[in-house]
Amino acid sequence: MDSRLIQMCIEAAAESSDAVEAWRRQRRTLERMPSLLAEALLHRLLHRGLLFPSLLEVFRHSVEKMDLRGQNCVDAEWMAYLGSFHYLSSLNLADCYKISGAALWSIIGITNLKELDLSRCSKMNDAGIRHLSSFPSLERLCISETGVSSEGIRLLSSLTNLYYLDLGGLAVSDLALSSLQGLKKLQFLDLWGSEISNSGAALLQYFPKLSSLNLAWTKVTKLPNLSSLEFLNLSNCTITSIFKGEGDKARLAKLVASNATFADVSGALSNVEIAFLSHLDLSNALIDSFCFLPHLTSVTYLDLGGSPMADDSVENIVCIGAKLTYLSLNNTKVSSEGMEILAGHLPNLETLLLSGTYIDDAAISYIGMMPSLKAINLSGTKIKGLIMQEGSDSSWVPTFSALQNLSQLERLELEGMQLKDAALYPFSILNSLTYLSLQSVILTDESLLLLSASQKLEHLAIRDAVLTNAGLNSFTPPPNLRVLDVRGGWLLTEDAIVLFSRKYPNIKLRHELAVSDRGGDFRYSSPAAQKTVSLKNARKFSVSPPVFDKSALLGKDLLELSPSTVRCSL
Repeated sequence: MDSRLIQMCIEAAAESSDAVEAWRRQRRTLERMPSLLAEALLHRLLHRGLLFPSLLEVFRHSVEKMDLRGQNCVDAEWMAYLGSFHYLSSLNLADCYKISGAALWSIIGITNLKELDLSRCSKMNDAGIRHLSSFPSLERLCISETGVSSEGIRLLSSLTNLYYLDLGGLAVSDLALSSLQGLKKLQFLDLWGSEISNSGAALLQYFPKLSSLNLAWTKVTKLPNLSSLEFLNLSNCTITSIFKGEGDKARLAKLVASNATFADVSGALSNVEIAFLSHLDLSNALIDSFCFLPHLTSVTYLDLGGSPMADDSVENIVCIGAKLTYLSLNNTKVSSEGMEILAGHLPNLETLLLSGTYIDDAAISYIGMMPSLKAINLSGTKIKGLIMQEGSDSSWVPTFSALQNLSQLERLELEGMQLKDAALYPFSILNSLTYLSLQSVILTDESLLLLSASQKLEHLAIRDAVLTNAGLNSFTPPPNLRVLDVRGGWLLTEDAIVLFSRKYPNIKLRHELAVSDRGGDFRYSSPAAQKTVSLKNARKFSVSPPVFDKSALLGKDLLELSPSTVRCSL
């Protein structure tokens, strides 16, 4: 079936309230609609603010998965209608602040429910957890950052089919964890920010299938041998030892220990089967030595950002450089001398992050010797983009020319730097570049002129620059450009912004005076922008510790039909 035709039909059906009223009477036809199409239509209506409780009844025989996360309009009335969705297998109510424990009573008849997400529903309490016993088929449950206590957590022991349990941010005690030992199918367990101690951690060995564990922000300092574990998060923990005990070594594939304190990294990793460890995040961790790195021969992802890494330790990375595809040295003391050591030893590296390091223009030639690079971040460094060529005819030479052989380079970030327009000349020959982000208070209209020749650019940011209305008006965007970010351009006026948007309707223009940005989609504050615009009520984001979910696999067709995020304007 033609997916484009399906999209057109969904667009027409969700065009307006009149369109909805025209087809909602055809209930018998709608009840026979395939679940994939019904879910796509439902979410499109939700996105456009055309979905209301009584309209839900039309979908009760066809929808199997419903994502209502962040919808502030979802309340007890919505839940009452959802109670008739007998084929519903997955329900996401994360961030629906009106949902309380009592609201779950309305959906206890959905016996096929296998996945339920109540994350950050602050009114959810122990009373609501008691209703969960009505869902014997429940396999996936998320109740992180709710009002559930340790007593409520103990009530989960009856849900023996659970394989995924997210209790992040809850006051889970050792006793509460002990009561869950009957959940033998458990594969994923999130306990970040809990009250688990080393005694409670010792109980984790009674979950024989546990493959993913998050203990970030806990007091746990040591772990028993968990040979089935593939992912472990110990961020913001003080670590003395992990996986001590009898049996096979843990075949850990991914270890996240950002902001952690290690007494001895080598000792902590001695009980890990390092042949399987491919992902290691030690960003901002307190580490006394990097001599353990040469032994990690299978690591492809290495994050040492904010760590004590310096030029004298870079040689340890060289030993494992052949397999690395991702390397972050953000905010370390690595300089251009360290990059010289790495040059020629990272043949497969695709992502290199060096923001906030001590590198200067000399490093660019060494970076140009990493042939597989696709993404580079050099923000906040000493790079100027120009060096004085020695000789009788002294002249300034753009250093970014050294990147011309990086045929796969798609993303380049150069923010918070003193770049001049002349430094941008080489970017037109970076034939694969699709994303370029610049932030410099000395860039001018000439930068727009130079970058118009970068034919494959899809996202271009020139922030805090001295751009004028005339420069923006004369700018000829590359044919594939979809986003132009000129936030902080304090000389630009609203008339110029509107004129550009009308001239190029397919390009999203980001600026403090752009209509979409004033609507709240983007908030950016810069010293230059404050001369003309006062940005208020900046949105604050809370970042939870990363989790690893092997079960969250969506079909390609579903991804094409369903929007990634939805908002409710009711």
